[in-house]
Amino acid sequence: MEKKNLIIHDLCPEEWEKISDKYINWNVVTDNGSIHPCIGCFSCWNRTPGRCAIHDGYENMGRLIHQAEEVVVISRYTYGGFSGSVKGVFDRCLGYVLPQFEVTKGETHHKKRFDEEKPFTFIFYGPAFTDEEKKSAARYVNAVCTNIRGYVKDVFFRICDNDASAREQGLSEKTVNCNPGKVLLINGSMRNVNGNSAKLARTLAGRLKSDAEIMDLRTFIKDLDGLVRIMDEAQAIVLCVPLYVDGLPSQVIKLMEKIERSRISPKRIYLLANMGLYESSQLDNLFGAVKQWCSKAGLRYCGGLGISAGELMGTLMEVIPFRRGTTKRASLGMDRMVRSIDSAEEMDDIYAEPFAFPRWLYVWIANTNWNRTSRKNGIKPKDMFTRDI
Repeated sequence: MEKKNLIIHDLCPEEWEKISDKYINWNVVTDNGSIHPCIGCFSCWNRTPGRCAIHDGYENMGRLIHQAEEVVVISRYTYGGFSGSVKGVFDRCLGYVLPQFEVTKGETHHKKRFDEEKPFTFIFYGPAFTDEEKKSAARYVNAVCTNIRGYVKDVFFRICDNDASAREQGLSEKTVNCNPGKVLLINGSMRNVNGNSAKLARTLAGRLKSDAEIMDLRTFIKDLDGLVRIMDEAQAIVLCVPLYVDGLPSQVIKLMEKIERSRISPKRIYLLANMGLYESSQLDNLFGAVKQWCSKAGLRYCGGLGISAGELMGTLMEVIPFRRGTTKRASLGMDRMVRSIDSAEEMDDIYAEPFAFPRWLYVWIANTNWNRTSRKNGIKPKDMFTRDI
């Protein structure tokens, strides 16, 4: 197999032209406007191993990473990590690892598809960087590499004065409306109505006394401006999002970038996050990203609920009584969120793992189900990218 290094970037053509000579004969991947966000169908795991089911030119990201001796990532810094464009590329590389879990360094992570340790170099650019922003970026890329089973070779920060930021624009002088008012729940997942984010959004909306409405981001993916206008009319926003590659999904980041540029009126922001991994602490980077976004966009962060083992919890919270059984911690956390939203108050962040449901059992059940699904589709879990299926 021919090794060919890989660079992923979001530079404009003029900026790329200045440095392109350094990357002659590299595979170059950038969002040319045609990239489709990951829809969470898991075909790259259980139907076409290593290859995405969406054929838009970005379906072989896992293969490109595998073939590279080194990966370089250049991204505008946003909210603790990548820009929406670069994150869109990373969201499509899920097939680089296997769906099965294993416990390593005290956390659940996906198993390697390949016996290799891939070096990644990250270069962030922006108008300025605080020490905390640099730490946030370093934490994030380390988490990304831990989960896709690579390692961080270097992290660099480059000052770029022509990049607009909230600090340059100035924050709004308006105050946040303290009346409960209209509450808009944004389902940030691209999955269908049976996705975990959608299930949790329905559960939360059904318990609120406030006037609440759920909007699916996937229906506005080509009209973010339209969604921003709708959001601007609400007094409170609840972001209902899954964890994708250790952070927010690309389409959510793009929406947040749009909102920051639009400078919508100040409002209360709540977060309802979920993920398939067991340890809820792995949602830290996602929570941090939302807080940074609120600070830059002049919005009031009012707390969040992070739920782990989402494939299990999303379904159970719709069908079993609240505060009982496996969903006890998540249910209590949602009760607290309901009270906070209805009273227009802030809440402490709450991280909820399955109650009385040990990690080993969750990992065993998940792996058994993935293996069963793979065999049903006529594939082996460790099938390589080169298999024609």
